[in-house]
Amino acid sequence: MKLRHLFATATLATIVSAFAQSTKAPIEIATPMPAPEWAKLERQILAESVPACLEFEQKYYDERGYLQCFVRWGANDGADDAFENFADWPQLHALGASDEILRIFLKTWNGMIRQYSEAKTIDVPAGRDGIYFKEFNAQADWMHQGEGLRTFNQLGLTAPDLPIYQERVRRFAGLYMAEDPDAPNYDPKLKLIRSMQNGSKGPMLRKATALDWVGDPFEVANFLAGHGESTYAQFLEHYRDYSEVAGDHFLNLVATTLPTDAFLLTHEPSYKQWLIDYMDAWVARMKANGGVIPSYVDFRDGKIGGPDNKWWGNAYGWGFSPSNPVTGKRENRNRIPRATVGFANALLVTGDQKYPEAWRTMMDAVNSHARTAADGKREYPTMCGADGWYGWQKEPWNVGALELWYWSQRTDDRERIGKSEWLEFLDGRNPAFPEAALRRDLAAIEKKVTGFRADTKPPERRLADNMMDFNPASVAALEELMWGALPPGREGSLLSARLRYFDPVAKRAGVPPDVGALVSEMSDTRTVVTLVNLSATESRTLIVQGGGYGEHRIEAIDVEGRAAPIAARHFFTVRLAPGAGARLVLTMRRYANPPTVHFPWDRS
Repeated sequence: MKLRHLFATATLATIVSAFAQSTKAPIEIATPMPAPEWAKLERQILAESVPACLEFEQKYYDERGYLQCFVRWGANDGADDAFENFADWPQLHALGASDEILRIFLKTWNGMIRQYSEAKTIDVPAGRDGIYFKEFNAQADWMHQGEGLRTFNQLGLTAPDLPIYQERVRRFAGLYMAEDPDAPNYDPKLKLIRSMQNGSKGPMLRKATALDWVGDPFEVANFLAGHGESTYAQFLEHYRDYSEVAGDHFLNLVATTLPTDAFLLTHEPSYKQWLIDYMDAWVARMKANGGVIPSYVDFRDGKIGGPDNKWWGNAYGWGFSPSNPVTGKRENRNRIPRATVGFANALLVTGDQKYPEAWRTMMDAVNSHARTAADGKREYPTMCGADGWYGWQKEPWNVGALELWYWSQRTDDRERIGKSEWLEFLDGRNPAFPEAALRRDLAAIEKKVTGFRADTKPPERRLADNMMDFNPASVAALEELMWGALPPGREGSLLSARLRYFDPVAKRAGVPPDVGALVSEMSDTRTVVTLVNLSATESRTLIVQGGGYGEHRIEAIDVEGRAAPIAARHFFTVRLAPGAGARLVLTMRRYANPPTVHFPWDRS
């Protein structure tokens, strides 16, 4: 007897029990559910995003997929910004948007790899064979490398079987595993990346010049520079203090995403072992440095801080406060938040909570240097240099607090986070959040479309970053609400999600047509999700996966108050009758499975 016929003769408990006997058979949900407003808004965003992105692509890209702008090398307006112009398009498809969004993403992604491979510098040494060399940024720091790779790192969510993706995943990982003689970035003996400036041309082991950062001279007055510079001399002055780059740096932890990508695709042990070796070396350095991750590790001998013990050194490090030539003021530019990427990758692949514990210990270590201010109140440092800790603020240092809570699900870690509408919703204290957040993202789509339609700058007057704010893809609310996820952001991280969905009929990632999903509660062992089918005439079947990459094991399912244990798996199937919906409570064991980008039907 098929499960859907049980609704006529049996209780819900019988249905769930029947499902438990065959985890590949779908849960049949036929209980009518009035169409929730949040579900209608989710479907509206998925529908309206695609034509908006298509219009954006038609305005700013040519038939080859080349970005129509003044192409140049530069940390301010270079290749990383160019690739960020179509940020979040892979996630749109992975959430359930039309296949058209994947088509135009692949066109622009491949087109721009060719475009920046053809573009060459005259004065900047690393770019003379191409700003992209071997289809990868020739040399940059991992704040900018991560931003330029943010879309590539999400492609595994939606097109893991694409041959060019699979080939590039392996090759890009090899750049940081001592596999490419043109790119000796990694020292396998010392377990370090030899410079914070690295790429397919290898590491920069000398002092960087402002030219290395800024790119070849150009007439700045012809363009709108995103950081406010009006002359090329100001560009150079901006990077005058960015000379110290040799040695490993916490920014390089973003590079761990490349071997992690390769492990998610292949499960070859070498990728996992590299990640463990590199991250464990960093955890050991933190312990040796009073719990605080250093920003300078000497590439010659692995000594923290080098011969002068400047553990806080290097550009973008703990002691980095360069002068802004536009304002004339010094600015604290410690890029420590980017380092969370490496800890997330290590936890994803190993499931070992020692990595969140290392970050937690660092937060406590930084805050242990608090002082009493003149007004009698405590203040906390954010920076450290030759004269000790500085960059004082009134609140405890909590960089990475949201990520730490997401990794651990511990109450004490939750208390480190400031105000968050999303977390208040998950706590049951902000029921209006889903509709409000989704409406904000819908309004953002309209605003961005209006913006780029009004943009009259000709291609020769556009810098690569001039269009970034017009990209109409707005996915943050969908990621939080549908997946229970931390939006990956621009750091170059992978997806951290509680659930993901697949369409077994269309054989693709994302919810099927008409389906809405809302994750309304999460804890260490429990996830609550509501699934609904908005179609009044068609049944819809979807697969619910534990985690963004199947890393979370689903051990029990409760449907509207009736539960039964199931054989532990990383996914299950649901069939929703027309107009039907239900609230599901999942008992889960997080980080219990080897993560993978392969779709459920390819690994069941």
